[in-house]
Amino acid sequence: MENFIYSINVTLPIFLVMVLGYFLKQIGMLDDNFVMVANKFNFKVTLPFMLFRDISSVDIKAVFDLKYVLFCAIASSICFWAIWGGTRLFLKDKSMRGAFVQASFRSSAAVMGLAFIENIYGNSAMGPLMIIGAVPLYNIYSVIVLTFEANEEGNAAEKGKDTSKIKQAGINILKNPIIIAIFLGLIVSLIGMDFPVIIDKTVDNVAKMATPLALVAMGAGFEGRKALAKIKPTIAASLIKLIVQPLVFIPIAATMGFDGEKIIGILIMLAAPTTPSCYIMAKNMNNDGVLTASIVVTTTLFAAFTLTGWIYLLKCVGLIG
Repeated sequence: MENFIYSINVTLPIFLVMVLGYFLKQIGMLDDNFVMVANKFNFKVTLPFMLFRDISSVDIKAVFDLKYVLFCAIASSICFWAIWGGTRLFLKDKSMRGAFVQASFRSSAAVMGLAFIENIYGNSAMGPLMIIGAVPLYNIYSVIVLTFEANEEGNAAEKGKDTSKIKQAGINILKNPIIIAIFLGLIVSLIGMDFPVIIDKTVDNVAKMATPLALVAMGAGFEGRKALAKIKPTIAASLIKLIVQPLVFIPIAATMGFDGEKIIGILIMLAAPTTPSCYIMAKNMNNDGVLTASIVVTTTLFAAFTLTGWIYLLKCVGLIG
């Protein structure tokens, strides 16, 4: 019972903030425009600030664990390529493939992940290391799959222009604010640059907005009807995201000696709900926005229970203190 209460105390406060966002939307205090602007603001401003702050403030040279970063990168890569390969075999509707793959493998590691890690350990060096290993690949792989699985129906002018699409995908990767923030944070950390207090406090104040604003926006944007729109692929993607990935890789991580902050970081990377930015990318890149939204809201809803269960199990077997 003590372990269960511990797990609930970790997960529920985060999801209650989402419930608050949903409630405020229902009473009319927040609207769809708020959700759209908040998600865009988070993606382009607060989340990059938070990632830059968290990575630049860690002495990467001192805490860098190549084995851990490589595990995060390799596990993320295996999940992506395995899901994409399976999707091409079993999902006959090509218009759903890109959305299904992205939403199945891509976690809300930066927002949800850091929130969970901070809830358990406070400031953590392992959260940024997990982000370095996984988040750039999340964005790169998402651009790749959404480019090659884009729904070209009614868009004949674009057919036969794969080279142009690959070039555009590369540009989008280079312009991604999350990847830019991670890169800049790494540079600042590695050269040991110190900013004036006024700069540090400004960056910190903007960064502090990222997690609560993202959670409120996710709650406000929750629409139950969309979760039922395409129920079979939604359930399949949610099971992969919340159950299958951690079931495969958590035992491997434990066997390799990862525990504490490291195992929590890996768990979040594998089993956190699908990030809302998947929806924005899917719609903008001519993929299935309805399916993406359905997977986002479903994984967000059920992660309150599955993540609690995973944390409870890790606590029971002594992998987290």
